Amino acid sequence: MTASKPGLGFEESLIFEYPDSKNRGVELPETEIDLPESPLLDPSWVRGKIGLPNLSEPEVVRHFTRLSQWNFSLDGGFYPLGSCTMKYNPKFHETAAAIEGFASAHPYAPPGCNQGIKQLLYELEQDLAEISGMDAVSLQPAAGSHGEMLGLMLIRAYHQDRGDVKRTKILIPDSAHGTNPSSAAICNFEPVTLVSGGNGLIDLGALDKAMDDTVAGIMITNPNTCGLFETQIVEVCDLVHQRGGLVYLDGANMNALVGITRPGDMGADVLHFNTHKTFSTPHGGGGPGAGPVGVKSILVPYLPTPILRDQGGKIILDHSPEKSIGKVRSFYGNVGVLIRAWAYIKTLGASGLKEMTCSAVTNANYLLALLQDEFDVPFPEQRPMHEVLLTDKKQQDAHITTMDLAKGLIENGFHPPTIYFPLVVSGAMLIEPTETESKQTLDHFADTLIKLSKLEASTLQQFPSAVPVGRVDEVLAARKPILSAASIPKG
Repeated sequence: MTASKPGLGFEESLIFEYPDSKNRGVELPETEIDLPESPLLDPSWVRGKIGLPNLSEPEVVRHFTRLSQWNFSLDGGFYPLGSCTMKYNPKFHETAAAIEGFASAHPYAPPGCNQGIKQLLYELEQDLAEISGMDAVSLQPAAGSHGEMLGLMLIRAYHQDRGDVKRTKILIPDSAHGTNPSSAAICNFEPVTLVSGGNGLIDLGALDKAMDDTVAGIMITNPNTCGLFETQIVEVCDLVHQRGGLVYLDGANMNALVGITRPGDMGADVLHFNTHKTFSTPHGGGGPGAGPVGVKSILVPYLPTPILRDQGGKIILDHSPEKSIGKVRSFYGNVGVLIRAWAYIKTLGASGLKEMTCSAVTNANYLLALLQDEFDVPFPEQRPMHEVLLTDKKQQDAHITTMDLAKGLIENGFHPPTIYFPLVVSGAMLIEPTETESKQTLDHFADTLIKLSKLEASTLQQFPSAVPVGRVDEVLAARKPILSAASIPKG
């Protein structure tokens, strides 16, 4: 399942797995200090031999440096994950987040302290409200999924406050973000799937049939996970509102909207931002992230406390709102990520944010123009927004699959796009170039993908061969994972 590759130092990296080395690492000098004989820990808490190898400093440094080089990063190459917005993050934002007054601000400082960071967070809330067309924003959620949970908790609080307790369902189009059903279930709603129309958009007839007095609201991703803008979004929101429901808009794809249109103007009552995606923070591999939530005025009374307020030029934390659902995080948001988002917004300004969106949409449509003759486009009548959706339908006669193409991209130094998602499209390749990639990069990527599609299937199926870990048996890997180097089959 895994094989060493010449020159990549694979075997050397496994030295941590073999603790029987006779090498000596660091020789600690004898000390004349009279140390107490009593152990620092209760002896019953101390494990026996844990098998750490004795290594020199160069061996340790080389090991961890090698591991870092095996990871793909935006600093090293194009990262076209669809629906994920893996854009390059300016190093200036890292500098801003590391400013001593921000980095050392303590959350338990007395109420009047930390005015600088409080002012920044307050300004970010105002900026996000303006960008989205919402009336207020909470920065507390620490991830997009956390923001989804908060948004649904606010919807529940709204209905319960009005005594409308029979609304227990959340409608979710099959083209919505994949986390939406689980978020609804976690908040004790019943997720109900709406099947999209043949054009990849919400079917108004299906919505009309499903929208009754047991539905608390609908969760919409716009643009949806097919990369398409919901052209009837206003009609959808109006229908839901007429039947007493609320509209949640998943802001994961805000990179296609900022500066052009606003979810609040479309009719959304609540949305979350992925500031780590739209507004610049390195992310992936589980973090870091931030998922602020914006709401219209009807939901403001239920926002989590504390709430940032400007009191005569001084920013305070207000814990007084009586209908608040309470805290959803120990402190006020993932501050390091939020500082970067503030720096991004302030650096670009209104015109720069609009240009960001226009460039992202232009890049996606440029890729479509390069690739549409060689690959199947499932919704050719719709112009994509910030990402382009293709499938492997034209390659099936040659027995080439989306997985083969993804592995071939790895062989050629590219991170593959999102594959086999959205689930509503068979053999999907969802490619999001973002605004930060050059024409030369997009040309090279498209040219590589086209060349891969013309190779023999038997050749593609050998890829990747020039990286530390080759192609794995994914079923076997899930059922019998190899968790240590010592268990790798010999030969």
